[in-house]
Amino acid sequence: AGGQHMHRIAFDKYHPGYFGKVGMRYFHYKKNPHHMPTVNVDKLWSMVGLEQRKEYAKKSDGTVPLLDVTAHGFFKVLGKGKLPKQPIAVKAKFFSKQAEEKIKNAG
Repeated sequence: AGGQHMHRIAFDKYHPGYFGKVGMRYFHYKKNPHHMPTVNVDKLWSMVGLEQRKEYAKKSDGTVPLLDVTAHGFFKVLGKGKLPKQPIAVKAKFFSKQAEEKIKNAG
């Protein structure tokens, strides 16, 4: 009590900007449309597994593993890290530019 009355000088001195509003209001904000868990490129092969990776490395008919990251709970693939020079097909709702580039360059 008194922050806007008798303690106004203390609030202005030690807590500048405490009172007032900033930004825009978002009426009826729904979190679900904005929910986007992300995974980086360097974690993709850990979702496939080492045994399956070795199995596809031996194949010479051009088949590659199909990785659906939405089944693992991720919606977007980001481009942090490096991918090995083994081709992989990745299925996701969204890709960053760098992630798309790195996946295409892998094979």
